[in-house]
Amino acid sequence: MPSHDDTIHSLLDERRTFPPPAGFAARANVTEEWLRREWIERAGGDPETFWTHRADVLDWASPWHTAHSWTPTDGESVPEARWFDGGRLNASVNAVDRHVAAGHGDRVAFHFEGEPGDRRSITYAELQREVARAANALTALGIEKGDRIVVYLPVLIETVVIQLAAARIGAIHSLVFGGFSAEAVRFRVEDTGAKLLVTTDGQFRRGQAVPVKAQADAAVEGVDSVEHVLVIRRTGSDIAWTPGRDIWWHDVVDTASDVHEAEAFDAETPLFIIYTSGTTGKPKGLVHTTGGWLTHVAWTYWAVFDAKPETDVYWCTADLAWVTAHSYETYGPLLNGMTSVLYEGTPDTPTWERHFEILERYGVTTYYTAPTLIRSLMSRFPDGPPERFDLSALRLLGTVGEAINPEAWVWFHTHLGRGETPIVDTWWQSETGAAIAAPLPGVSTLKPGSALTALPGLSVKVVDAEGRDVGPGGGGLLVVEGTWPGMSRTVWGNPERYRDSYWKRFAEQGYFLAGDGAKLDADGDLWVLGRVDDVINVSGHRLSTIEIESALVSHPSVGEAAVVGVADQLTGQAIAAFVTGACDPAELRAHVRAVIGPVAQPRQVFVVPDLPKTRSGKIMRRLLVDLVDGRPLGDTTSLQDETVPPRIAEVVAGVLGR
Repeated sequence: MPSHDDTIHSLLDERRTFPPPAGFAARANVTEEWLRREWIERAGGDPETFWTHRADVLDWASPWHTAHSWTPTDGESVPEARWFDGGRLNASVNAVDRHVAAGHGDRVAFHFEGEPGDRRSITYAELQREVARAANALTALGIEKGDRIVVYLPVLIETVVIQLAAARIGAIHSLVFGGFSAEAVRFRVEDTGAKLLVTTDGQFRRGQAVPVKAQADAAVEGVDSVEHVLVIRRTGSDIAWTPGRDIWWHDVVDTASDVHEAEAFDAETPLFIIYTSGTTGKPKGLVHTTGGWLTHVAWTYWAVFDAKPETDVYWCTADLAWVTAHSYETYGPLLNGMTSVLYEGTPDTPTWERHFEILERYGVTTYYTAPTLIRSLMSRFPDGPPERFDLSALRLLGTVGEAINPEAWVWFHTHLGRGETPIVDTWWQSETGAAIAAPLPGVSTLKPGSALTALPGLSVKVVDAEGRDVGPGGGGLLVVEGTWPGMSRTVWGNPERYRDSYWKRFAEQGYFLAGDGAKLDADGDLWVLGRVDDVINVSGHRLSTIEIESALVSHPSVGEAAVVGVADQLTGQAIAAFVTGACDPAELRAHVRAVIGPVAQPRQVFVVPDLPKTRSGKIMRRLLVDLVDGRPLGDTTSLQDETVPPRIAEVVAGVLGR
């Protein structure tokens, strides 16, 4: 029995609304009429029927015999979901080949821009040939169906190519963020039993050529399963070489045949393994399969991002190793025949204007990024981008990764969206595989900071510790009701951990436990309040860090804010706030007290030069807790800037008198 009721006290009240622009709504992929026809009339409101119709957009080599089956857990058994059982298809063919066959081979698939400024555009026909070469090279290296390939690369066209080549031959790919340590890579190589590691000699990061190969060597040293390390020449750095194991990409991929006959695989064939961050316990390798996940990703991309492949240029800023990129940077856009932008570098290299330059250069129409990056831009450009940048092509904005503060949402809408473009604030996770709750931009009336409602074919609830609905105005645990096509099927090598982490607690109700807290407003719309682990318990009041951060960011002197719970002898936990800007801590404490209430007033406000953020844009709040509580920081290799924690430590020491 849980030691508390999991109620989250929601204190911030945001009431601004933004209906869809009439012109956008008139041309949107999903309209009120589409919803009535496809969800109400054709599917009858039945999720399984709805998803079978969405699967029709894919090319199937053979049809499925069973649309969906679900064996739930009784608390002890391992749950099992299957979608489109018996159907056979190929993910790579659906992402690339079918568009070439349809006459779109000359359409640009990706505009690539490296951090140093090198650029390359690749068409669908060229991508098809590159993937064929890589697939032939993998086969020549002995990679077969079911073998695992760990990909330790930055954002490059080759990163996409190797994913699609693995999928083409039925191998399972697992991408690792290029900034991770050798230990983090080694864990993933050992856990998957990978046969191949793909890496680079180095990568460009923050204006420097950073070595990578040495870390890759350390990651695979003594790992018996690894037969080869495939190396891309990116920086021209001198590297150590192990003959017989190490192979240059240009020697085996660039010289291979550009014709490859793809095989179709069963819909439940594993496609990739994505690892959770591992901030609590060791990372979990979540397994996503082919047919259901492709169906979920293809439709949600088309609907939520209002995909117009003939005219759109889309940019998702995530690193290719994150699940955001799997769903909505690689496969989702390709399944819809889109033109996308890939950018290798950090957002502030050489200056914070780099993103505006890229948006203008490629005429980006749809821009999907993290709230942390939006707050960073807002703090540096409070009045919006410099006027010399022409961002008029933008017609749709999106956010992902964590809940967005209302003031950051409004800045994004006002200054990049010209006060008119819709913003799709998406809620989903590595576990869900694709968007669960999000606005439909031609239909939804937007609320700054709210993901609104579950998409058609999906259902979410906010419940208490016993699984009871909290109802409008209540806060609690966010759960997904039932199953869906894009859901992870298991934890690699540990199905019991999959059961215990996500399904066991609410086995009786059949709910998937997301691990996020949330509230429902008076209209029943969803407001995600962050990870349950990020909820602060102050004298019995369970408070959302997101709401306190939003109150801080609403003050004109604050650029960015991060709030954490730290140890306190009197109240159990106390609130510590970290802010950037020309701020007066006493004034900010009073501001939070006025906006939310006395219980949410921070014990301390630390004015810091920057916040510790991963390259994906997430704030590493655990580091802030460790800094205040005086614990060792541990691994910080995934940070954008590893100099940030020591600089924050100096501020903390000054305030606390250490």
